Amino acid sequence: MKKILSRFIFYLIGWKIVGDKKLPNKCIVLGVPHTSNWDFLYGRCFGYIIGVKPKYLIKKELFKPGLGQIIKWNGGISIDRKGSNSIVFQVAEMYKKSKSLILAIAPEGTRKSVKKWKSGFYYIANKAQVPIVLMKIDYQNKEVGKVGEILPTGNFEKDMTYIQEKYSLIKGRFPENYNPKIF
Repeated sequence: MKKILSRFIFYLIGWKIVGDKKLPNKCIVLGVPHTSNWDFLYGRCFGYIIGVKPKYLIKKELFKPGLGQIIKWNGGISIDRKGSNSIVFQVAEMYKKSKSLILAIAPEGTRKSVKKWKSGFYYIANKAQVPIVLMKIDYQNKEVGKVGEILPTGNFEKDMTYIQEKYSLIKGRFPENYNPKIF
């Protein structure tokens, strides 16, 4: 039902899916650019259409009775952003213990303009040795889809340059809030 509804939504608004629709069983999916709350809807529709249900990290403060159960049912994983424990280590351990884990991350960390992206996704992928799938949410062309994939080499600058190049021409809903220079 979710797949049919998602296809119908994309049909109504004129959006299409581009790129390879297969994702590795274990990976981090970057949803970029993240300039609007609508990005989540388009990303979820994309997931339903291609048949994957990614998980996502969300601050523990939102896991209140009622809302917390909905977030968890929809793939949310509670994280304590204020704790001294390493989120990179915790998530890398989740990958090691799972047969399948697709984690969606908006590396900008907010819908507002940022000077550089948060790099935790890179360190998680490198520590867990899982690929980073580059997914675009392109409002100019009304496209959602995979634009690349990279297995981190440990050479942060080289890998981030590759990622930056893949996202350089993509337009978010509010282009003024997107900085394609990621490091």
